[in-house]
Amino acid sequence: MLSSKSQSIPEALKNFDQLPDAANVRQPVVQALYACSAASVWRGVNAGRIPKPRKLSPRTTCWNVGELRAALNAFLR
Repeated sequence: MLSSKSQSIPEALKNFDQLPDAANVRQPVVQALYACSAASVWRGVNAGRIPKPRKLSPRTTCWNVGELRAALNAFLR
C-alpha cells in the first residue's frame, strides 16, 4: 500500500498555473510536470531537455517556473 506522503500532490503543482514566472519550485514538482523519476529529471537536465536548477543553499535546489514553462512549451511544439 502506498503511504499518504507518496500520494500527496505538492501545493506548488496544484497551483502551478497561478505561480509567477519568477517563482521557484523543488524537484518533486519537476518530477510531476515531466512525469518522471528523480534520476530522469537529472538525465533531462544533463541532456538539456529540462532547465538547469539553481542552488539556493548547499542542500536546497530549485527550478525557475518561467524556465520550466518555456521548456515545456518548446517540447509541445
